[in-house]
Amino acid sequence: MFLSSELLGCSAKPEGVDADLPWRDIAGFRNVPAHNYLGIGLSYVWRVIEDELPTLKRWAVHHDYREVDMSDKHLPALGGKSFEDLKKINPHGAEYWSARDLQPLLGYSQWRRFEQAVERAISSCKESGNNPDHHFAGAGKPITGGKGAVQVVEDYHLSRFACYLIAQNGDPRKPEIAQAQKYFAIQTRRQELTDHLAADLERLELRKQTVEEFKALSGAAQDAGVQSKMFGVFHDAGYKGLYGGLGRDAIKTKKGVPEKENLLDRMNATELAANQFRMTQTRDKLARERVHDQNQAIRTHEQVGKEVREAIKRIGGDLPERIPPAEHIKEVVDERDAGGLLGDASDKNKDK
Repeated sequence: MFLSSELLGCSAKPEGVDADLPWRDIAGFRNVPAHNYLGIGLSYVWRVIEDELPTLKRWAVHHDYREVDMSDKHLPALGGKSFEDLKKINPHGAEYWSARDLQPLLGYSQWRRFEQAVERAISSCKESGNNPDHHFAGAGKPITGGKGAVQVVEDYHLSRFACYLIAQNGDPRKPEIAQAQKYFAIQTRRQELTDHLAADLERLELRKQTVEEFKALSGAAQDAGVQSKMFGVFHDAGYKGLYGGLGRDAIKTKKGVPEKENLLDRMNATELAANQFRMTQTRDKLARERVHDQNQAIRTHEQVGKEVREAIKRIGGDLPERIPPAEHIKEVVDERDAGGLLGDASDKNKDK
């Protein structure tokens, strides 16, 4: 939310349109999350989102403004060269940028002025709890003079985070600084979207695997003597072991999951993984101990669930009944255009 407000503030400089809109205030709002002036008032931020953004959205729709295209070709360039063009790789394979190379791209003609921005960025780095030595490494840069004489001048090897901090602490009157702030805001948002997509794909793959594991466990239960009419009791026993005595219906009630929905469809990746582990371990135990008694198979499933629960407790993880329900898996498929990952299994052997 804060990063999105930074991007909005950095972009709030349209020319020749609706002078009545408070563009200066919108741009200034960006400074609150960017610099944490006297702390961030969450109630104030929320009021802006609730009361002010709808007006701005209506204005944008009226003027046919489009969302920012975050593909690489539309990312703002810093000066005449791309910020990424200046990236160097050290002998250890880590990326870095030379402060001397970055200086002209951010609109500074004098090193003295630029170094002041660097010093402010170092202070911000400390205040954020990071070690400046990990992001601002002092270095010398050889400069060849007109007669071939080489002079070593002061320089810094900067991490990507250091470059971001310099842009945030640069002279806001420079258009290059404004462009750089916009660049980093967009890059940060892109990374957020990438991370979110990766988490969604992980959850989709785990859901697919859990469907297959549920089918395999049902087959193992049948081999162990569980009759078809007792499958519900057998699977509920596993839930009771893992969820501290709660069966499937009780879990749904506790989490507010509608009765008609498949419980597995509302589990996040962590909860899916715990249940998948319960199923695989039960299936293996039934086969390893050659269980051929219905009641013993049910007890085995519950006991394995309890063991998985105790393992979660030992490592300090979230107990599954305390994990909030995730958005329905179908919504994830639709949002991420990941149709087909669930295959045909989603409508078969539903573990409701």
